[in-house]
Amino acid sequence: MLLVPAFSLAGMLGSVQKNDISAWLPNSSESAKFFAAADKFQAGGTMPTIVVYARPSGLTAADVAKVNADAVVFQRLGDVTGQVQLPLVADDLKAVATVVPVRVGESGWTGIAKVVDSLNDIAAQDAGGLVSHVTGPGGFASDSGKAFGDADLLMIIAVLVVVGILLCTYRSPVLWLLPVIAAVAAVFTSEAVIATLAKYAGVVVNSQSSFILSVLVFGAATDYALLLIARYREELRVHADRHEAMGNALRRSGPAIVASAATVAVSLLVLMLATVNSTSGLGPVCAVGIVVALLAMMTLLPALLVICGRWIFWPVKPTFGAPRPTRDGLWTRIGGFVARKPRLIWIGTAGVLGSLTLGMLGLHAEGIPQDQQFTKVTDAVIGGQLQSLHFPAGAGNPICAVVDSSTSDQVRLSLSLLPAIATVVRLDAKDGRTLILATPRAAAGSPEALATARQVRDVVHQAGGADASVGAGSAVTVDMQDGAARDSLLVIPAILLLVFSILVLLLRALVAPLVLVATVVLSFGAAMGISVVVFDHVFHFGGMDAAFPLQAFTFLVALGVDYNIFLVTRVREESLVLGTRQGALAGLTATGGVISSAGLVLAGTFAAMASLPMVFAAELGFTVAVGVLIDTFLVRSVLVTALTLDLGEAMWWPRRPDPRKPVPEVGRELTYIGTSVHAVPLEMHER
Repeated sequence: MLLVPAFSLAGMLGSVQKNDISAWLPNSSESAKFFAAADKFQAGGTMPTIVVYARPSGLTAADVAKVNADAVVFQRLGDVTGQVQLPLVADDLKAVATVVPVRVGESGWTGIAKVVDSLNDIAAQDAGGLVSHVTGPGGFASDSGKAFGDADLLMIIAVLVVVGILLCTYRSPVLWLLPVIAAVAAVFTSEAVIATLAKYAGVVVNSQSSFILSVLVFGAATDYALLLIARYREELRVHADRHEAMGNALRRSGPAIVASAATVAVSLLVLMLATVNSTSGLGPVCAVGIVVALLAMMTLLPALLVICGRWIFWPVKPTFGAPRPTRDGLWTRIGGFVARKPRLIWIGTAGVLGSLTLGMLGLHAEGIPQDQQFTKVTDAVIGGQLQSLHFPAGAGNPICAVVDSSTSDQVRLSLSLLPAIATVVRLDAKDGRTLILATPRAAAGSPEALATARQVRDVVHQAGGADASVGAGSAVTVDMQDGAARDSLLVIPAILLLVFSILVLLLRALVAPLVLVATVVLSFGAAMGISVVVFDHVFHFGGMDAAFPLQAFTFLVALGVDYNIFLVTRVREESLVLGTRQGALAGLTATGGVISSAGLVLAGTFAAMASLPMVFAAELGFTVAVGVLIDTFLVRSVLVTALTLDLGEAMWWPRRPDPRKPVPEVGRELTYIGTSVHAVPLEMHER
């Protein structure tokens, strides 16, 4: 019954999103100060949108007349605020541009897309061969909003990927339905909770955090389902009553699942320390999603499984008293291979991962140029190329300053002397303050434009005093970069310290947490190194978002520790009976298949993010997917297992092993916790 209002409330999520500039900028940034001061000029809540017209053979008198007539019509549009600038004819007489100030509400690019569509429709009417495109900040914002509108397609692709993996994992035509139903319910419920918190508790959610929420919740919920179903299947073989089997499955797998979900959620909450609003807002949104996913898998899924009974596993139903699957499969063979020379294997594996991290030397997360934000060519990109061909590249996207009117003449003169500035315009003064617009020669978001923004700030502060503020244009990108750099220095150590503390409490040891944190960081470095090389030399992306490294680090560390918790808690459980070395192999054998399937599911859901035509979405999805695969198939199965075998009982230091614990006889079958293994000759573990 609770799902009915959840489906209804989930539809509110789009209406409570904040996609205006305040939802992204650091609150303490100079750009934020500028937008607050610029409100009186109606500049703080507007976005310049450029309509570019061109005729390769040269403009005609009819073309100029149409452009002037269109400008009058533009002025009448409801969301056009301020004065539409007179059309500017290019020096080569082949293009003309009209700058339209468009009002930006809290819906941000979601709302501006409607105005841009109207501008396109007006410009295309009776064109007579005159080409037109809408570009500038407003045009790119519109294309971004349309790209995020494909989030429904993203979820469809993610579901199809997960269904395919579950069919291969379970080899059942029906069992996959239950985890998918529960995961979809978790997505809708999490969206409903976030929508409610955004409306009544002030939680900030934007388009970015909204679609990441859906991907993360669906992937994590399916992972938890895989772990629970695997344990439930084991218990059905030793319990005639399916209710009793589910109870035991929850008692034995529940603590590890809860601990893993708690680690991920708390790690995400650390993002609230970030100054960049788009990053700090992502933390609580995703943390709530993880909690909802956990609750759905601990309540809804068990109920569905018990209601359906054993037939849901058809055609291979786990019957009471049936012999357990043999333990000589793939993961047993991998464990045996690692056990022969664990020290050599972990050193070699760490060396390979370390060499992959060298790719990070090419990491330059300095933002993505405006014309390279998309993985496909959009109308704004074409318009931007047309604009750069006939006008200064920075035209229509000025760097703005609000200064005291008494210093405006000096500020204007100082800016006009800068070689990197094409034009300087001073608007009318209001309440003793003056708005000045400086158009850079370089394209917005380019390294040259960012250097110009910093130079403009130095000049304005020197000539206009401490009360002057500079924002808009490339100055916003500068503030995002600076904020992201500060956030990384603060948040990354905080996440590592928090994860280490949680592992210490969970495992009651110091060595094991250090080992797990170190392996996850190494996995992150390898994934980032691979990603940087692929982005630069395979996909040829134009750059990386300033907040990308921190967001990728948070997801990979949290999710990497997630899988290690599943493995190590099982290893510790088995070690109480078999000893650490035997327990490591038994734990790998028991969890290898299910954790590998979970890793494939999570990697698949994040890889589906590439379906959005946004470079930052493709980069984040690719990096997390690669990192999860590395952690699943190399770090967890080889590196952590080899380290555990090499360290032995020292892994659990300072907890001392019980010297009275009997050593199992070689070849004797041991039954414990619903599984059976055979003791392995200890000679296999010799170093």
